This record gives sequence, C-alpha cells and structure tokens, in this order.
Amino acid sequence: MSKKPIILGIESSCDETAAAVVKDDNKVPKILSNVVSSQVDIHKEFGGVVPELAARAHLEKIDLITKKALKESGLKLKDIDAVAVTAGPGLVVCLTVGLSFGKSLAMSLGKPFIAVNHLEGHALSPKLISEIKYPYLLLLISGGHTQFLNVIGLGKYKRLGTTIDDALGEAFDKTAKLINIDFPGGPKIEKYAQLGDCKKFNLPKPIINRGGCNFSFAGLKTAVLRISHNIKTKKDKYDLAASFQKTIEDILYIKTKIALREFKKNNKSKKNNFVIAGGVASNKSIRNMFNNLCNEENFKPVFPPIELCSDNAAMIAMVGIEKYKKKKFDPLNYPVKPRWQLDESASFMKGSGLKF
Repeated sequence: MSKKPIILGIESSCDETAAAVVKDDNKVPKILSNVVSSQVDIHKEFGGVVPELAARAHLEKIDLITKKALKESGLKLKDIDAVAVTAGPGLVVCLTVGLSFGKSLAMSLGKPFIAVNHLEGHALSPKLISEIKYPYLLLLISGGHTQFLNVIGLGKYKRLGTTIDDALGEAFDKTAKLINIDFPGGPKIEKYAQLGDCKKFNLPKPIINRGGCNFSFAGLKTAVLRISHNIKTKKDKYDLAASFQKTIEDILYIKTKIALREFKKNNKSKKNNFVIAGGVASNKSIRNMFNNLCNEENFKPVFPPIELCSDNAAMIAMVGIEKYKKKKFDPLNYPVKPRWQLDESASFMKGSGLKF
C-alpha cells in the first residue's frame, strides 16, 4: 500500500458535479486538482434545485469533469490508489449518479472503493489547509445542514446542536426568493445587506433563550414573508436583507457561545479550535462576527478557503485519504444514503411538537 496515497474524489449530492485529485503528504495533503461544475443556470428559473434536472446534468457532465480533474492533476487513472465518492446525505437521484460512476471506475481499475459521508467531507475540510488536531468544534452551515459537532476523530462525532426546521442556507435562499432576488439568493442577500439599514425591521429570533445550541429559522422566514408583502422600493429590499442578516448573526452569536462553552466543558484540549464550514461560511459579515466571538471565548476560528466551503470533491478525497490509511474500504454494493447522520446516536430533531 502506498505511503502517500492519491485519491480521486467524486461529489454529486446536490447541484454541483465535482471531481478532485488529492495526494497525501507528511503534514497537509496536496490538492492536485479540484474541479466543480455548477448548475445555477439550469435551476435559476425555478428558484431552487429541481432533482430530476440536477441528476440529468450530473449524467451529462460527470465523465467530462472527472477527465478534466485528472488532466489538471497531471496524472493518469492508473496513478490513482482509490476512488472516494459521496454516498449521502443528499438527493437520491443525484447521489446515485456519482455513486454508480465511482463504483464502475473503481471496479474497472481494480482499486478500492470508499463511500464518503458528505458531512464528514465538510468536517475534515480544514485538514486540507492545516495540521489541525482532534478534537475540534465544527459548525456546519450550508443549504441543507446546520449543526454543531464535536469532531473527536475519523468516524467519531458528537452532535451538540442542530436546526429543528430549516437549514441556515435554506433560510437565506427562501428569504431571497420572498423579496424577488434570483436563485441562488444567499450570496446576494449579503450584497443587499451592505446597502441597507439593519435596524429597520425587528425580526424574531426563535428559541433564542431555550433549546441549548439548537436552532430554528422557520419563524424568522414567516416574519420575512409577512413583511415582504409591503416591500415597495429597492431601499426596502436592502433594509430587509440587512435586518435579516443581522438577526442571523445575533442568533449565531448566542447559540455559538453556548456551543463553545459546552465543547470546552467536555474537552480538555490545550488548543480550542472552532471550524466553520459549509456554503454560508463564505459570508464575510458572518465570518467577522465569528472572529470577534472566538477572540472573546479564547478559541481559534478556522475557515476553509471559499472554494472549499461550498460543495466540492477535494473534501471527499480528504476523507478518502483518512479512510485509505486505515484500510476502511467499502463493497461495490454500498447503498445510497439520502439521510446519513455523522452522529448515529443523535435523535432526529425536525418537526412540530418538539420540546426542550
């Protein structure tokens, strides 16, 4: 077995078709290529991702994207030591495309196949840029997930908090849609917010004083819906975007403070690292808030580069490297897992009637 394995990573959990080649190194792995094909133009007119269209686009592009990743890496298929593919969570039809392709590739090459949890990719993404040691606290904030996790080690996670309804990225996109901002709206909300008055609208902060470090964003979204009926000018849009983003920052500040202290209480680590990953981690205003909070609580904030925050295959290959070194390979009949928690013991939190 190679001392420095080279892993081909493949990602197709939602609306990005991605492939990457990553080589293990003594300290920090080397990303030899990381190719991502977005489907924004395909889904824009629908205001959100249409699973069937996404799967069709994956089918059309996955071979081309993989070839491009190999070409950019300067390697051939024979140089790859294993194929790591996202098996879940995500959209079934999209996951199936990448998983089937990756299995076929591994079988034809006679190389190990590694099924990867998409969330574990985000969890281990800081290892692509730093020598971060376990344990560390992770806040995953993306279009489909919002949760605090104690990252204890490869395959070892303890969930400290999650959303009981909408994911944070989903709340951003839905708010954008309500005030007629084109999909994907999250990044544009940030730009609108810079031009608005964050004190113009008083928005709710659901379960802010209960539920530990769990989140709820549905009530906030409903409030935005009610206000959006009276939005008449561009300035109103800017003000609502600014008020929404400031409310999100306030919620994140309070809930994260609870999570940081919970992590510190249960971990006697000399260095307290706090990783913020996922698409929403690209928001500069939110990053600034986390930097200030970490300074207050004596934590080191760790943000993956922007290109590694959103869905990508380099993070999938990163997990593949870790699993390869431990000989954690998977059979070619490994199933798609549309719902796949990192903390298998954590209870499912979504739905009305939840009590804290």
